[in-house]
Amino acid sequence: MDMPEEPPGRRGPEQQSLFDWEDPAPPAAPHRSFRDSPEARRMLDVREVYAEPAALDSPRGRQIMARLPDDVRVVEVPGHWRIPSLHGNDGNIGRWVRIKTETLVLGVKHKLTTRVNGRSADWIAPGTSNGCAMSCAYCYVPRRKGFANPITLFTNIEAILAHVRRHVRAQGPKTTPNQCDPLAWVYDFGENGDCSVDDLVCDNTADFIAAFRSLPTAKASFATKFVNPDLLALDPQGRTRVRFSVMPPDDARLLDIRTSPVPERIAAAADFLDAGYEVHFNLSPVVLRPGWERDWADLLDHLDDVLPTRVKEQAAAEIIMLTHNQGLHDVNLGWHPRAEELLWQPDLQETKRSQNGALNVRYAIDVKQRSLARLQDLLAERTPWLRIRYAF
Repeated sequence: MDMPEEPPGRRGPEQQSLFDWEDPAPPAAPHRSFRDSPEARRMLDVREVYAEPAALDSPRGRQIMARLPDDVRVVEVPGHWRIPSLHGNDGNIGRWVRIKTETLVLGVKHKLTTRVNGRSADWIAPGTSNGCAMSCAYCYVPRRKGFANPITLFTNIEAILAHVRRHVRAQGPKTTPNQCDPLAWVYDFGENGDCSVDDLVCDNTADFIAAFRSLPTAKASFATKFVNPDLLALDPQGRTRVRFSVMPPDDARLLDIRTSPVPERIAAAADFLDAGYEVHFNLSPVVLRPGWERDWADLLDHLDDVLPTRVKEQAAAEIIMLTHNQGLHDVNLGWHPRAEELLWQPDLQETKRSQNGALNVRYAIDVKQRSLARLQDLLAERTPWLRIRYAF
């Protein structure tokens, strides 16, 4: 399938010889006003930190700690992944949201691998975080963590970025267009967290965006449900794609806990485009329930009504149907049972083995195919300008 070229004025630097690349000096840190706002403090008001000693001793770890209040409780742990009092304690279910607000984990990412994706991106880069301060009821990350899922920030950012630079350069220029991008290799660096929220306490997101300014054959990419205006100052120069996740607002009020309202995410698209980002959308997740077609049609009408032409001309989207999990279902029953009235529908769902080996549940294949076809019909009717990169 022929892939459209990027619109004039939105294309990044032309492909360059691999031998001419230079790593730029770190840019001056932009002024961050939103970090100190009441809205940011409502999202993250850190009272306790679990940290690996090496993470605390790193430059990034010291920077993070310097931004936190002096009376923050610090607990040193041998590893960030399994903290019995946090991840292994079923008594934490009742404190699900409070832990996300008040707890931060600092770790070192030892396994630096970039793996093939082919859906949202060509490659999944080593993430700079794991977990999130938001509380989306369908999130796949806590399925593996247990009974608490606050942000874990990885402080060895220099090693992570050095790995990514080597990987990008080893690919050479992209010679065959695909649905990820016609010209650039796309690297998702926010698979297991939300980079917009991470930026409230850490410069990892800013460092990743800065790194991709000097990688003319590649783009960074991350999905978000949180509008952080501080990201507008990071000067991505067309080398970072932000994907705003959207769903009908009634679904989001029930399922997207602690996120920016969907109309706010949509309204931010033009500002991010004007600041130098490529702006796409994730139609995600699509949750089937009575009236879902009507509400998705209304959402698409809203996109068509409010987005300016310059956003529409470069926009693309992913469709992601809901995937759920028995373990997460059990956790949600402990803190947000109303969400499970929509998410857990055994009559419509079947078990599936995901790419990562986990056993999950999805809509039965015939139900999924009919629903995807109907949503694609709605897109053709209501937002014919919105190119669908893939549907999953």
